[in-house]
This record gives sequence, structure tokens and C-alpha cells, in this order.
Amino acid sequence: MAVIKEAIVLNDDNTLSFGNYEIADKQKVEFEANGNLYKVRTHKDVTRLSKNTQLLLETVPGATVHHLKVTEKEVTFEIEGNGGTQVTLELENDSHYTIYIDDVSIANTATNFAGKISFGMELGSALQSVRIEKH
Repeated sequence: MAVIKEAIVLNDDNTLSFGNYEIADKQKVEFEANGNLYKVRTHKDVTRLSKNTQLLLETVPGATVHHLKVTEKEVTFEIEGNGGTQVTLELENDSHYTIYIDDVSIANTATNFAGKISFGMELGSALQSVRIEKH
């Protein structure tokens, strides 16, 4: 796939795609969808998506996220970028999750008091699928 030139788009399947890890200058966009206000900040160093002022997903360095879908029990998306990348999501606090990359379980983890989980990935131009299931 390719980076998102518009910074964020609502896909036909009602998922979000966002981020452009190829640009050097910060790109900031506000986007309203389904009654929620999303803010994206993206460039080569960081990609950050907030929903109604709360962090949803952040990558360091920047990445492109395709088809992000968040439900009560699961978060799914595809991701591409350059090299080692730290992914942080803000989910439900004091909850347990299993993280899968390309259908391989990489971690069973609990969120901290702020509801955040982080994990590392090695990214390239080939998409990798991420699924995070709540227990």
C-alpha cells in the first residue's frame, strides 16, 4: 500500500487510515467522523492519532496505519513504516490484552493505570497486520 497523502481518511468500510512517515515537516489535520473529532499529527519522526482529545494510537518514528478499527473487544489495523517502531495505544485501564502481529501472538500484557500499552515492531513497506484482543 502507500502512505496517506491527506493525513487521514475514512475508508468505505468505516475504518480510518492515517499517517505519512515519508514527510519531513509536520502535518496536522483535524477530521470529524461518526460524531467524533480526530486529530492527526504525522511526519517521519512521529504519527499520533487522538480521538476526542484522548490518545488513540502513536508510533515513533512515524508510520502509516491502514484500516484502524476499534471495538470494545478488539483493535485491528495494518501498518507500514521504516525500521524499528514503537507503537503505543490508549485502551481501557487495568485490562488484559493479547497482541498479535500477522496472526502470531507476541505478548500478553496489561494496561497501566492510564490504559496504555506499548510494543515494538520492525516495519517496512510491506503491510503487517496487528490485532489486539481484550480478555
